[in-house]
Amino acid sequence: MNKDQKNDVIELLKSKFSQYNNFYITNTESLTVAQVNNLRRVCFDKNVEMKVAKNTLIRKALESLDAEKYTGIYDALNGVTALMFSDSPKEPALIISAFRKENKKVEKPELKAAFVGDEIYTGDAQLANLVKIKTKNELIGDVIGLLQSPAKRVLAGLLEKAKKEGAGAEVEAPAAE
Repeated sequence: MNKDQKNDVIELLKSKFSQYNNFYITNTESLTVAQVNNLRRVCFDKNVEMKVAKNTLIRKALESLDAEKYTGIYDALNGVTALMFSDSPKEPALIISAFRKENKKVEKPELKAAFVGDEIYTGDAQLANLVKIKTKNELIGDVIGLLQSPAKRVLAGLLEKAKKEGAGAEVEAPAAE
């Protein structure tokens, strides 16, 4: 790879890191070509971009954007590296977990690090925590549910009271003239 090609890859990576608030650094070493193609297909279906790049180019792209912000990521840049970019903070974690369950004998892709929002998660042990992260829409749904709960209880109480009062009162028929 010549210098111009390397610069092109760095620029592409910089644009991806700027575009997405969430990215995962994974190790896909020892996966077969068929498994990698399957993983790419699943990523595509779930709107997760998967890119493979050299660790030095990834590091240069991150350093040129904000060297201090990504300090905790640099140690994860070793071996074979595949990047997963997503708008969702947990979609890549779900993909990795599901892929491992499908391919029971495979412990890969292995999570090396994840950058979610402004938080850095390092190590494969963090995968379980990343799967549990709530998306913005899930949080909004939880808040709406909490706000609606007291109103629902008040309405249910009023309806119950109205039913009791309606059942206790007898309706008089009009007198015949």
